[in-house]
Formats: sequence, C-alpha cells, structure tokens
Amino acid sequence: MLRDLADDGPELQAILDALDDPACRTIIQELEEPMTASELADETDIPLSTLYRKIDLLTDASLLNELTEIREDGHHTSRYRVAVESVNITLDDDREFDVNIERPPQSTDERLEQLWSEVRKET
Repeated sequence: MLRDLADDGPELQAILDALDDPACRTIIQELEEPMTASELADETDIPLSTLYRKIDLLTDASLLNELTEIREDGHHTSRYRVAVESVNITLDDDREFDVNIERPPQSTDERLEQLWSEVRKET
C-alpha cells in the first residue's frame, strides 16, 4: 500500500511517476545549476511544451524547485533547480512504503527567491 509521506510532502506515487519518466530523469541530470525552461530545452533536446509538463511532474513530486529571478527591468524569470540530494524508499515494520527525501541546505538568497515564488503563485 502506498501512503502519504507527510502532511506537507508529496505522495510516494508522484515521486515514483516522476522518476519513472526518462525525460524527467534527463532534466534532473542536466540541472547542475539553476536554469530556465528555455535553457533546459536547449540542453536536453526536449520540446518546450513537453518540458513544461515534465517540470510540473517534478515540482508536484517536490523534486524540483521553481525560483524567481527578480530583474530590475520588471521582467521576472523562473529558474528551476533540483530540490533533493537523495530519495530513499524503504519498507517499514508495518510493511508500508515510506520515503525520505534529503534536501540540500538553502542559502538566504535561495530562501528569499522561494518565498517570492510562493507569493507570486498566490497573486
């Protein structure tokens, strides 16, 4: 039986679906540093329309973060970065699957960018 990871975490199935997708794995492998969707499309040879669907899968699974780059000219840009260092799936004593996601530490700038991204989604 698959169960929710935590009240605020993604479901195990969302993580498995994203990691099972070859294009999603390619995106994760290419993201050594934050990139825009256009940069990712160029690097991965994934069409931009497909890439956005894969990014949605990865962000829903909490495997990618969307960061907003604030520019002085008022045109803000979204950049994406890998949000995990490792994903570990285990079978607990009750024979239920559990997942542990280790996340990299965030800098102050990254926390501010993430907060700004969340505010933009609310407006």
